[in-house]
Amino acid sequence: MNRTSKEFEAIIKKCEDLFEAKMKDYGSAWRILRTSSLTDQIYIKASRIRSIDDKGIQKVDEGIVPEFIGMVNYSVIALIQLELGTEQNLDLSVDEAVKLYKKHINIAKSLMEDKNHDYGEAWRNMRVSSLNDIILMKLLRIKQIEDNQGKTFVSEGVDANYMDIINYSIFALIKLEIK
Repeated sequence: MNRTSKEFEAIIKKCEDLFEAKMKDYGSAWRILRTSSLTDQIYIKASRIRSIDDKGIQKVDEGIVPEFIGMVNYSVIALIQLELGTEQNLDLSVDEAVKLYKKHINIAKSLMEDKNHDYGEAWRNMRVSSLNDIILMKLLRIKQIEDNQGKTFVSEGVDANYMDIINYSIFALIKLEIK
């Protein structure tokens, strides 16, 4: 396993542990959310990161690391929602939810490994602010696709964009841990 895969796994573990802990606290209340609501939640987090970066200060004593973790987890939740829909089976056990979480995070990790191979770890030369800007762009794309009722002419669907958000968020978390 190469360096990026090891770092990626360590971040995934932190995100998954938080997801599981919140499942134990709140259950699957998130199952009621439409993917458009999840897109908006991710957008709020990415916007907060940009605002903190632009202003250089923050009033809420919670840094950007929890926001990136939140973007990973909300993106995985969105992928689960795309798979299951929001009309039925709103109650998921912790075990079922974690199993679905692992399924989607592993698909995202596989995508990352393929792209990372092709791009030669270019993300390591990027700034965290640039990674966040790309996430914001992906979110605007998702919103446009959602506004078009999921129809695209030549573009990837929302699922591919959520996977990219997971991967860019994890890259940012890796970079923030290195500092």
